[in-house]
Amino acid sequence: MNKTVLKTKELLDLFLDCERLTLPEMVERLRMPKTSVYRMAQSLVALGFLQKRGDHYELGLALLTFGSLVAERLDIRRVALPVMERLKEATNEAVNLVIRDGDEALYIEKVETSEPVRVYTKVGRRAPLYAGACPRALLAFMDEKEQARYLERAKLVKIAKNTVTDKQALRRQLEEDRERGYTVSYSELENYSAAVAVPILNHEGAAVAGLSVAGPEQRFLPDDVARIVPLLRQAAMEISRELGFQGKGWK
Repeated sequence: MNKTVLKTKELLDLFLDCERLTLPEMVERLRMPKTSVYRMAQSLVALGFLQKRGDHYELGLALLTFGSLVAERLDIRRVALPVMERLKEATNEAVNLVIRDGDEALYIEKVETSEPVRVYTKVGRRAPLYAGACPRALLAFMDEKEQARYLERAKLVKIAKNTVTDKQALRRQLEEDRERGYTVSYSELENYSAAVAVPILNHEGAAVAGLSVAGPEQRFLPDDVARIVPLLRQAAMEISRELGFQGKGWK
């Protein structure tokens, strides 16, 4: 294991028992050269993992961000899984749960269909936010300013035959998705696959996850989508309520 990383972890561990520490106090507890401890501490300050107030160091806000994300993601999986299992029984299709990780969607939970013909996805899979119903649910219901910044920097790469690679077309699609309150995709991430997705909202009303029902295109005709959407919305709202959402949701 990398010794520098281990020493840095030892330094951060000091703050499990101590709210504030001076440089001499850290040196004494770590039994390391003062210059080494100083360099590590200053690097952690620069990264936001520590902050310095006068002669004392304390934990920084970056750790709060990471801690909140971990807690939120674990809560979503725990809360969502039984709801996803019921949704799978109601639709007889695969159900996926994604969260945002930077400019990508990360699949963190899946309930597989019992149908012999199915769409390939797995926990841990990543996809760009612009492609596929479930990732695009995160993008469509993102804060509008943040969405605009993403669209400015994103490079749209063709993944399957219907992947949207034109930014103006994508903007129109996102407006339509947001207006109707759900997303639909056909052959955007994988040829001959289809999905319908809705956002999951947290206590602040922000879209923190996407929930989708997915399967082969031939099982997602307009009548199928019309049948799935109310079930999907109900499931997403149930999860959102468990996360503290009190509003009426999208549509």
